[in-house]
Amino acid sequence: MTAPGQPAKQGPRSLDPHLRRYAARTAGMTASEIRALFAVASRPEVVSLAGGMPHLAALPMESLSAEVGQLLATDGLVALQYGSAQGIPVLREQICDVMALEGITAHPDDVVVTVGSQMGLDMVTRLFCDPGDVVLAEGPSYVGALGSFAAYQAQVVHVGMDAEGLVPEALREAIAGVERTGRRIKFLYTIPNFHNPAGVTLAVRRRAEVLEICRTHNILVVEDNPYGLLGFDGQTYPALRSSDPDNVVYLGSFSKTFAAGLRVGWVLAPHAVREKLVLAAESATLCPPTLNQMIVSRYLETHDWKGQIKTYREAYRERRDAAISALEQHMPVGSTWNKPDGGFYVWLSVPEGIDTKAMLPRAITQRVAYASGTGFYADGLGSRQLRISYCYPTPERIREGVRRLANVIKDEMELHETFGPAAGRAVSGPQAPSPDTA
Repeated sequence: MTAPGQPAKQGPRSLDPHLRRYAARTAGMTASEIRALFAVASRPEVVSLAGGMPHLAALPMESLSAEVGQLLATDGLVALQYGSAQGIPVLREQICDVMALEGITAHPDDVVVTVGSQMGLDMVTRLFCDPGDVVLAEGPSYVGALGSFAAYQAQVVHVGMDAEGLVPEALREAIAGVERTGRRIKFLYTIPNFHNPAGVTLAVRRRAEVLEICRTHNILVVEDNPYGLLGFDGQTYPALRSSDPDNVVYLGSFSKTFAAGLRVGWVLAPHAVREKLVLAAESATLCPPTLNQMIVSRYLETHDWKGQIKTYREAYRERRDAAISALEQHMPVGSTWNKPDGGFYVWLSVPEGIDTKAMLPRAITQRVAYASGTGFYADGLGSRQLRISYCYPTPERIREGVRRLANVIKDEMELHETFGPAAGRAVSGPQAPSPDTA
């Protein structure tokens, strides 16, 4: 007890003097494991198989530079001015043409341009989720989506996948389990094509069943489709939105098919939802950058963008083949992986007893980086899995990176067999930054 006139004893001082001021929802805002890797993975001596960065060297930089210069010379006063929160009309019309490749019939009035599709995902979550609401998502799922759901205090219930994508029966079981607890399911979040991180594609024969299950249970579907045009055999799958426009919100992006740094994406929503999205966009950014939108629009108008997508597909297929052949050559027995038909990622399972998150610092010391599987689950699973991104390095670097990774896994296996599962966790030398400090 403090004596009269004496100052009260203070507890341990927080490193953050604003801690008590934050809103309760900030408790769910944590750094992603993948983002925390970027500083280390960008070192030239490290082969990064971690980040999903597009292969921008495939772009026609000289002609793009000339187009941007001409755009500023002729329309600079418009390009550098404020614009509509919904996006410029001509780009929204062109986006409808892009989506038509996946069977979507849409009106430009129902398109909202966003600062990357991540902004669209954030707005959709803000519009629909109250604290404690449930979002269904494949397990594993996109780390950026999990971050948005956590930021709005939504609870994620994962739905199982197999080689043909989301399993309809697992979806039914997940819905039944949530309904028994009395919680509200707001939407199913799904990446049907060339999934991030799992690399699988939802079988066409399953798509109608998934949509029917969600309609029956009054569950909205949020379809995230940044990779849909990057199938290696040129096949384009029908979007979920094409079959059920009234119950599917579609998220699209030019980050994977043109240029990620422009941060231009979009949301196609049912008309009533569109109105709410425009209001949400106004409160978040006032308007998406007009210059960036006009650059994308000019590119779609003046370049062979379909041919450019074909160039991307060929580049990524070559890199996928390099990754798969290296895995077949170097990975120890007990490792398994998929062979994606498009997109950026291979999902790898390592032998029993190895924890990929705990192994990551050792991999960094051996100059290879990957994304551990735990970052793609909301419930702590994924410790035996990791994601390999083959989109950015050259095929030669991919093969070398997989060789280094295989050696790290083999070393972990030997340590595990000799000393048990806790062996080898402490390493010296450069390490991946902690998600709490990056």
